[in-house]
Amino acid sequence: MCLDRVVLGDMLAIYPSLQGRTALVTGGATGIGAAIVRRFAANGARIGVLDIQKDAGQELAAEVGECVQFVPCDLTDVAAIRAAVTEVESELGPVRALVNNAANDQRYSIEDLTPEQWDASESINLRQQFFTVQAVLPGMKAAGGGAIVNLSSTASLWGAPNMLPYTAAKAAVVGLTRSLGSALGSFDIRVNAVAPGGVMTERQMRLWHTPESRADMVARQAIHRDLLAEDIADAVMFLSADDSRMITKQLLTVDGGAR
Repeated sequence: MCLDRVVLGDMLAIYPSLQGRTALVTGGATGIGAAIVRRFAANGARIGVLDIQKDAGQELAAEVGECVQFVPCDLTDVAAIRAAVTEVESELGPVRALVNNAANDQRYSIEDLTPEQWDASESINLRQQFFTVQAVLPGMKAAGGGAIVNLSSTASLWGAPNMLPYTAAKAAVVGLTRSLGSALGSFDIRVNAVAPGGVMTERQMRLWHTPESRADMVARQAIHRDLLAEDIADAVMFLSADDSRMITKQLLTVDGGAR
């Protein structure tokens, strides 16, 4: 059994078009990705999860239930992406909703950033989004269409000074999204991007933030409360469902009105 739809869907929209569909979430073992997986489960979808974090992925699959298939995958390895997508589709069927969520927002100073660090950042924050799309396309086309949601970041909009390779990649995600949307619309495949603001996941609080910086982030928002991983997941559900059937090539910012 999957997570109770009433528990996760209470007071939130449920999208009937997602029921029984196969969704694929990259970087879905923790944080925003795990929230997206839980929301898909609440909507009755079957979910493939690709992530390098094996223990966390297995724990999430055990928590959510039999509708989740976790496949350990290094998303910087294109051959591994293709093999993982084949494994998911052989078990769950063709992917009709792809969420390119995986990312790494490592901080670097301008003076110390190396070419190897730059390339590693682009590989996980940008390159794998395209090659995961490429891997699911045959099945999505054959199934009659679907939805792709790429995760960008508001850090690329306001210009985070110590996240240059990350913000460059996340800005490029928007261009990738719009070009893919143009290329795939005739197959009834929609491609949109979501740019989260300051979501204080466990990882963010452990690595980068303090209670004081978290409070400062909330104060910068027009809506003065914590931005949650579930808030991003709710936007992803809408863009994955048929309710957004005429929306493509768009960037949806979810940041509480932060400026």
